[in-house]
Amino acid sequence: MHVGHTRGAVFGDALASLMRKAGFEVTREYYINDAGAQIKILAESVFLRYREALGEKIGEIPEGLYPGDYLIPVSEAIVKKDGGKWLSASEDIRAQYMANAAVTAMMTMIKDDLASLNIRHDGFFSERILHSSSQNAHRIEQEEGYFSGVGFDIDAYYAAHTDPDKTAIQEAVDALEARGLIYTGVLEPPKGKPPEDWEPRPQMLFRATQFGDDVDRPLKKSTGEWTYFAADIAYHYSKFQRGFSQMIDVFGADHGGYVKRTTAAVAALTDGKASLDIKICQLVRLLRDGEQVKMSKRSGNFVTLREVVDEVGPDAVRFMMLFRKNDAPLDFDFAKVTEQSKDNPVFYVQYAHARICSVLRNVQEVFPEMDWAATGRGEGALDPLQDPDELSLIRMMASWPRMVESAAAAHEPHRIAFFVHELASAFHGLWNRGNDNPQLRFILSGSKDVTLARIALIRAVQMVIASALEILGVEPVEEMR
Repeated sequence: MHVGHTRGAVFGDALASLMRKAGFEVTREYYINDAGAQIKILAESVFLRYREALGEKIGEIPEGLYPGDYLIPVSEAIVKKDGGKWLSASEDIRAQYMANAAVTAMMTMIKDDLASLNIRHDGFFSERILHSSSQNAHRIEQEEGYFSGVGFDIDAYYAAHTDPDKTAIQEAVDALEARGLIYTGVLEPPKGKPPEDWEPRPQMLFRATQFGDDVDRPLKKSTGEWTYFAADIAYHYSKFQRGFSQMIDVFGADHGGYVKRTTAAVAALTDGKASLDIKICQLVRLLRDGEQVKMSKRSGNFVTLREVVDEVGPDAVRFMMLFRKNDAPLDFDFAKVTEQSKDNPVFYVQYAHARICSVLRNVQEVFPEMDWAATGRGEGALDPLQDPDELSLIRMMASWPRMVESAAAAHEPHRIAFFVHELASAFHGLWNRGNDNPQLRFILSGSKDVTLARIALIRAVQMVIASALEILGVEPVEEMR
């Protein structure tokens, strides 16, 4: 996984936590792109490395294949298990084996990478299932564990398919056709310079324009194969059939063109009973002291997620990926996210939580006889909080429940990051005023009532900060290292 995936993964995980915090039932599902042209390229790339592992000199990686060193251990594992048997195998059988071995290895790596950011999914959905008949798809699910943890009756789901020989894609297309939304037509050439392989020809088209798209969309290629969009339609139809009425997709920056067509398909297939919100995560630019970071040799042409996490830690990665709206480009400077200063947002927020923990430890030494479990309770207990900054802090915390609701409704977890940073800043401001004016300090040895009230205040701040960081997936540390 590269750093672009990192932003999408963190965003999706935080959004799921936010929705759950707001009271929704949420399932985190990972869609595995294990079908189509890219898998064929992956199989060829692994076979090339397989020949290399058997001693063949391969020279430069041919253009169009994946150059990353991460495929070397995959090919070496195949050689260790099977020797050179695949050199003489038929191309189709060999390609399928290489593809399966590569996908299995890649998914293991991906899960490990995600775990380094404390991201886990409830289920994994294979695109290959969509291209298989329902009876074969059921077998794949049982053998490979897709859908695991989603929490629905998979046997009943497949039993509901009327024709066990049909693929999920065909069933989705049939559902559109039954609604009069499929026809054969000829599209206009793309705007600007048409692709070299473009030709005006009759195609199976979905009436996407009836649901807000710019043009109707083809469902089959000239080869007779289904388009990627046809598989996307089937996947979302599957979600709806599995009981999900609200769907949220997290797409990379290069998939903006799929938003209208996919939302159109969901509206058409569900008769408007389901909603789809597609969130686009824009590009991440990695910097070191203002200079762009060079690419990774291991990956071939990108910086990996694990490289970033290993250098700065999961908390810094997660917070900074969420400290900007998802559809805006993001600069991630290694130097800035590791410095201990107020200019580093994640440090500033965690430092506020740690400072409060320090005060709570110290106050028990000053007033060991006090019942701190009852802090802030009882009539008049908070009356000593009269300073404008104290009252401002209370008003800010009072808006926290509404902040959670509004951020969840808008599907915007960055609002939580902004809020907790603003709250931490307000707390630090109050702390600094106490340094200048001893009467504003949180612990006043000569005044138990004022101390009790102020401890109640900062304990509340601590709770809100911890609650916000839980949504963001960041640790509320008790001491800064």
